[in-house]
Amino acid sequence: MNSSKSVLRVGTTVAALVLSELAFVGAAFAQATPAAEAAEPETIIVTGSRIRRDPLEQNSPIVFLDKSALDKTGLSSVADILQRLPSASGGLNGKVNSSGNFGNPPDGGGVGAGSAEIDLRYLGARRTLVLVDGMRFVPGSSASGIPASVDLNAIPAGMIERVEVLQSGASSIYGSDAISGVVNIITRENQEGLQASAQYGGYLSEGDGGTQEYNASYGYKTERTSLVIGASYVNQHEVSSADRSISLFPNPGSTSCLGGGCSSATPLGRFIVNNPVGGASLNLTLKAAVAGRPRFDPANPTGATSDFKAFTTADRFNFAPFNLILTPSERIGGFISLKQEVSDTVNLRVKAIYNNRKSRNQAAPLPLFVGPDAGNGNLLDRISIDATNPFNPFGVTLSAGGTGNPPANYAFIGRRFVENGPRRYNQDVDTAYVTATLDGSFDVGERKFYWDVNGVYGDNRANQTFLGNINAARLQQALGPLAGCTGTCVPFNIFGGQGSITPAQVAYIAFEEHDSSKQKLNDYTANITGELFDLPAGPVGIAAGYEHRSQSGSFSPDPIVAAGLGADIPALPSSGKIRVDEFYGEVRVPLLKDMPGFQLLEVTGAARHSSYSRSGSSTTLSGSGVWKPVADLLLRGSYSEGFRAPSIGELFGTPSRFDQELTDPCSDFLGLAGGPVASATIRANCIARGVPASGSYAQPNPQLSVVTGGNGNLKPETSRTVVFGGVYSPSWVSDTGIASLFNIEANYYSINLNGAIAPIGADVLLNRCATSLDASSCAAVTRTANGNVAQINGLLQNISGVRTRGIDLTVNYRTPDTSIGKFGLSWSNTFLLKFNESVPATVGSTTIIRKGTERGSPDQTFPRYKSTALLDWSLGNVAASFTGRYISGVAESQNTNRLGSRFYGDIQATYVPAWFDKRLAVTLGVNNVFDKNPPDCISCGLNNFDPTTYDVPGQFGYLRVAFKM
Repeated sequence: MNSSKSVLRVGTTVAALVLSELAFVGAAFAQATPAAEAAEPETIIVTGSRIRRDPLEQNSPIVFLDKSALDKTGLSSVADILQRLPSASGGLNGKVNSSGNFGNPPDGGGVGAGSAEIDLRYLGARRTLVLVDGMRFVPGSSASGIPASVDLNAIPAGMIERVEVLQSGASSIYGSDAISGVVNIITRENQEGLQASAQYGGYLSEGDGGTQEYNASYGYKTERTSLVIGASYVNQHEVSSADRSISLFPNPGSTSCLGGGCSSATPLGRFIVNNPVGGASLNLTLKAAVAGRPRFDPANPTGATSDFKAFTTADRFNFAPFNLILTPSERIGGFISLKQEVSDTVNLRVKAIYNNRKSRNQAAPLPLFVGPDAGNGNLLDRISIDATNPFNPFGVTLSAGGTGNPPANYAFIGRRFVENGPRRYNQDVDTAYVTATLDGSFDVGERKFYWDVNGVYGDNRANQTFLGNINAARLQQALGPLAGCTGTCVPFNIFGGQGSITPAQVAYIAFEEHDSSKQKLNDYTANITGELFDLPAGPVGIAAGYEHRSQSGSFSPDPIVAAGLGADIPALPSSGKIRVDEFYGEVRVPLLKDMPGFQLLEVTGAARHSSYSRSGSSTTLSGSGVWKPVADLLLRGSYSEGFRAPSIGELFGTPSRFDQELTDPCSDFLGLAGGPVASATIRANCIARGVPASGSYAQPNPQLSVVTGGNGNLKPETSRTVVFGGVYSPSWVSDTGIASLFNIEANYYSINLNGAIAPIGADVLLNRCATSLDASSCAAVTRTANGNVAQINGLLQNISGVRTRGIDLTVNYRTPDTSIGKFGLSWSNTFLLKFNESVPATVGSTTIIRKGTERGSPDQTFPRYKSTALLDWSLGNVAASFTGRYISGVAESQNTNRLGSRFYGDIQATYVPAWFDKRLAVTLGVNNVFDKNPPDCISCGLNNFDPTTYDVPGQFGYLRVAFKM
């Protein structure tokens, strides 16, 4: 562990951890040491302020997680640890497989497949600012868009000394993005000798999901020089959806496709065509695979003289077992931290990070949809299958209609392209990050001022290889007139069923897709802090600074995809650049001290002015106060204005698509297929929108196409945050010997986010159009001539806003040393009181109440109550802990299903043999020791549970060995 001197230089002391904030997370709750409890307060920089201060009088709610606390979780990703915070609301992680194969989520965050994020207060990862040693980190990328958030998997775990999480807005201190909070990752700066650890874990009963983690660092110190170098390696293996009962079928609890949710793109094909004789619409599939051209009898399409039969729900394809419930990820990282005392008052600090991530997402073989109702939004919707195609059994050209073609005589052909294997998305991401700092101090009279000048360079480059796509132009040629299929062209058999597509046919139309993206960050800051003069209650502290930031990003899809010829998610190149200049100032004024009723009373104010190259100028203000009426009680409150400029992806992102799991309210509105009968209003409105009056229209697939993309006219988001609370640390508890530590902390927060950058939800648009024919909602929903939803407009806009309120409550207790050991309890809770989204309509707006619900695709729970508690014990060379994590039940917003509450239990034991001079530690642990499965979720994107909230099913056991010398 670092010396206390080093810890003071880079952030906070353990005294701050114990006596100020005392808000720790689950198995990562930090513990006070006797030395820390006796330590004198120091004036240092604490996350949330630029002014040096006594950490015991911190005016903002902060969670502190030190290295030993992080180790207690047994997790190999800092994002997974942070996502266990009761105030956190998930984000991308290794359990999110849909980020690679559903397309670009309409929230505008970019895809980021294989990334890991932190989202505080359910406001999205883009609104949580991530810092490394108080400086911005380069946003992530996975060759699938231009995300606005940081990929925490790009930060090697071995370099992390601790993490500070500010659970309040801080735009006036840090600028854009710090609306819901700030995560400040503090890295190792001082170390002597070697420290190393190795951990291996996996799911005990299933024998899968094996994860290896290795960390090693070496530190060297002289009187003026401190050098730390290190490396980390993590290899997380996959868990297949086929190996967990919850994810065997698209709908939870199903044992066949009769349970719903399966795809109409089957290996035997689905053919919605007009009978060449009489023109009646047919909905067919094959009875069995046919090597060549199937037989079709127009007089008896489903009889003995035909290879076809009527398509039913039982014929749908179960795509679920091909997915992943835990995605594989291999990460190699290295870091260097150098501190050189240039003189007695000037230091040079240089830090460098490099990290490589190789990760993978997987989906079922490509659902190859062609025809006017296919909903691809590209050439595939316009393909006609010529009568001369040697495999066309219908004897006529199947025309898609359109200019220059005969009227459409088929609506849709779906064929699961199993011959080309599962769709595989392989990411290879390199991140480089370098910072250089000159800092020092100088005296003005008897006053000491501290200054620092910083430069940051960050570069993130990603390549993604996608296996399983096809070239639509080549498919059109292979399905078209036989006379036009020349050269290397091979006529394509879309009609014959599984096995009928030969390797030569696959080779002609398939291609290996290569996408790339990159993001760059250049950030320059200068800060000064000190004390101006003394008041009776103490010195007036100030801080001021300047920041110039330049950020660029680009996304380059494969040329075939950019030309609109891919069969999977369409995409176009996008790029952009943002520059900003900012000035800030902060002042702390002590008003009263050491008086009856006023052990301390001080106020702090801050202002920041930002000037953006694309988003104009803005000034944000904040103010806070701390009052200690008695020594044992600290009360505080704050008001802050927030500001978030649109990101590169939000401004410049080109239109793409998100295949969202939605239920069309116009589907089967007469209940002919066994579904519920719609109201007369919905029936009338759907008919007015072009849905067949007979009620024969049934939604072909559970996924509907949502067009996503940026908007160059976006305005910045603004917010107002109010936080007030207090910490009660009764001295009488320790005086009587009942405890060495006892604290209760409570904080209330209220955040009003205005002009939030988001789309109007596709589910909201569909339902508003069907129930009220709201003009703006109906204009966003395009239907085909047969009533199918062709696409839903989900482009970004400044929606009305978000209103959220809640309470955080933390209790910490630790006993003195006893003959049976030392015990501790840390209990952290978050109560969500309100979370309302307001989205515009043609007249007025619609309010969506999220509290206590599961949103579904894109997945997010909003539980009323989340809690994490750690009970630990230590005696001599042995320590053990039990962590309990509770999530209250929620109701799905798209149906009547309810996700029940969950209680997870984690255990861990550590042995430090005295005979090895306490340089060796052996740890055993089991997460989810009670083997709890996540609750079933119908509307969630994949695997029938919400991966942003719940654990992978199964008990995860691990062994870790740590060594230092």
